[in-house]
Order: sequence, then structure tokens, then C-alpha cells
Amino acid sequence: MFLSSRMTRTLASALLFPLAAATAQAGAATYVVDPAHTYPSFEADHFGGLSTWRGKFDRTSGKVTLDKTAGTGSVDITVDATSVDFGLDAMNEKARSNELFDAAKYPTATYRGTLAGFVNGAPTKVDGSLTLHGVTRPLELAIKSFKCVPHPLYKRELCGADAYASFKRDEFGITAGKDYGFNMDVVLRIQVEALVDDGSAGKTALATPAH
Repeated sequence: MFLSSRMTRTLASALLFPLAAATAQAGAATYVVDPAHTYPSFEADHFGGLSTWRGKFDRTSGKVTLDKTAGTGSVDITVDATSVDFGLDAMNEKARSNELFDAAKYPTATYRGTLAGFVNGAPTKVDGSLTLHGVTRPLELAIKSFKCVPHPLYKRELCGADAYASFKRDEFGITAGKDYGFNMDVVLRIQVEALVDDGSAGKTALATPAH
């Protein structure tokens, strides 16, 4: 049986379209951080081992770029320092004061870095820098878990990660309690979810979680 040239072109297009689509999706993608599912948290010493204080930041924004095939990507996160939350109003006020974060003078903290250590298309760390309290220093984040799935509501890819690091807060000029023997080590943990950006702002994740 012989096919006409028109039928041949149609068949070729049908066969090549899925390949072209897959190739287009295989490059770098940009993901918008979901503020309703992203909460940087931290642990800090109280009186040299007497207890451990834990808090989090309630407002975070940013974006992530990711190319799973090439094993490359970047992270650009901004944290609202005024949203610090210890679960205690008096402590929140103290944390926002110039005794700790000095949020009036330094209203945001930022983390920018490069995704690295890819294994099977997933990064295992971020080589980056943290800007906190007006000071910028290198900080590597270890990625404990990383996963991407189709979002059941937005029908776009959703990626999430659990990352952590540790640093000394006095290196960022936050020295409250040091004279009383407070340990300056801080453990930082970041749970983050980000939805792939298709240019439709109305489809980004809700400010109030739907699930």
C-alpha cells in the first residue's frame, strides 16, 4: 500500500509531536514558591543548654528554577522577618526588636543559591548564601528529601523539599544572650513547596491552603 505525500506528512507529524512536547518540557522550568506550604523554621539555645527555643517565619516568597535533565537549578527565597512566630506574643515582639532580628531595619532575610549534587534528577544540596540582619555569608543547605508530582487541582507540576543547615548567629551580628552563655548555634529547617509557573498568575497556589 502506498501513502500520499499529505498522509505521510500527517503521520510523521503525529509521531513526532509527542517527542517534541517531551523535549520542550525537558528543559529548565521556573517554580513559584507556595507561601501557604513554605515555612522556614529554626531552633536556638536558651541559657547554654537549659532548653531549646523553636520558631518559624509565616511569610515567604520566591522562585526556583530546575532542569532535571541537565542537573542544574537555582533558588531565590525572601523571608519576611516581621513574620517571625514563636507562638508567644512577648517573644515575637522581642525577636522583631533590635535585640534580635531588628526587623524595622532589616525587614527581610534572603537565601540565594545553586542546586547541586543531583542524583537521578533530584538535587541533594544547595550551594548558596544567606543574608540576615544585614550580613551575607555562605551557607550550604542539605536537602533531606525532594519530590515532584502533578498537582491534583492545578494540573501542573508541584515540587517539594525538606532542607536544613546550621550556622552561628553571632556571625550575622545577632549576639543576644552570648554574655550569659547562650550557644550561638542555630539549626535552620525549610519545608518548601513550589508550583511550576506557566504564566497564569491566577493558577498559583492559594494563600489559604485548600488541603
